[in-house]
Amino acid sequence: MEAPSAAGRVAPSRAERKAQEREQILEREKRRKTLKLVSRILKKSELERTAEDADELRRHEDTVRELCTRQLRRSILKRKQEEVFDDAEELRRKVSQLAVAVRGARHLVVYTGAGISTAASIPDYRGPNGLWTQLQKGRSVSTSDLSAAEPTLTHMSIRMLHKEKLVQHVVSQNCDGLHLRSGLPRHALSELHGNMFMEVCTSCSPAREYVRLFDVTERTALRRHGTSRRCPQCGGELRDTIVHFGERGTLEQPLNWKGAMEAAAKADVILCLGSSLKVLKKYTCLWCMNKSTDKRPKLYIVNLQWTPKDDLATLKIHAKCDDAMRLLMQELDITIPPYVKAEDPIFRLATPLRPGEENSHTRKVISPSAGQEDCVSAPKGTALSAAVQGGWFGRGYSKGRRKRKTST
Repeated sequence: MEAPSAAGRVAPSRAERKAQEREQILEREKRRKTLKLVSRILKKSELERTAEDADELRRHEDTVRELCTRQLRRSILKRKQEEVFDDAEELRRKVSQLAVAVRGARHLVVYTGAGISTAASIPDYRGPNGLWTQLQKGRSVSTSDLSAAEPTLTHMSIRMLHKEKLVQHVVSQNCDGLHLRSGLPRHALSELHGNMFMEVCTSCSPAREYVRLFDVTERTALRRHGTSRRCPQCGGELRDTIVHFGERGTLEQPLNWKGAMEAAAKADVILCLGSSLKVLKKYTCLWCMNKSTDKRPKLYIVNLQWTPKDDLATLKIHAKCDDAMRLLMQELDITIPPYVKAEDPIFRLATPLRPGEENSHTRKVISPSAGQEDCVSAPKGTALSAAVQGGWFGRGYSKGRRKRKTST
């Protein structure tokens, strides 16, 4: 006999649906009680467990295995989140190895993450006090205006390595604009996730770019990129350049994917600084995985925590980026120039606002002279809080705020 077609099936009655729902509720409640019981027994030492406890564990072997697997995963995750520091002697030995690789590289590419900017008081994401870490602990996150940050020793070191032709290209995940402000030439930089100081008009062809002296992302967020200002050429609304999680960056600049892929294809050495690589690892075009193993670039990593590329690395250095780069520049006998605010390229690149747009933002404006930064007045009746919400760092990152599903 043929089974009745879907169209011929009779839908369950309301009473049947209610019965099914009650059954599911009772089943979930039973499972919760079992998990709670087994978990309580497993927390006891073997000497403390009674014969009744042993019977319960035998009766619920599947639950025991599940809880043990969960505990193992938690332990592994905790270990991966721990920060590890090489001792002074080990650090010097490893940096000496890195210096040899830098000198001998034909085409060295540097990949940078949030860890190179923590010395500029910009929080990272997955460190002990990082954005993701705080959100996962259920803590609220608010950040101060990040325009006050300045290039770190690592930013200035990278600029000098490029000037000395030891580094050919820099691929950055950071949106803080500090590579650009260090003096690194734009053609040698790919800012894959955008730059907080840049807004563009995509109505113009090619897209027209405007560099500002303040964070342009005040009113922007995930899939909402309009800055409320207008293009002086065509009148189209300007948008920020930030690429949030769940978005695909298509702008030629400042993302410069073409430059990043060309650099990766030529690279014989890749130096990763301050990145967890959990995002970068997904960009397969940056790792030359289509090449045979012996022809892939040698990988050097400077990071305090575990990364998914550690097993593939020629060398892993557990240190803060500034500490490692200071020693590296000593090994290479290259002087690290101090950051001089008056020489910051952003002042040369910046486009003034149009008349009437002076009050279109409330973010701090960078001034060439120290101590002259000013905050544009907000509309009357608007209070500015000490902590700034919104923009590329404080808004648009809903991933960390999602509630975890309740175990059934």
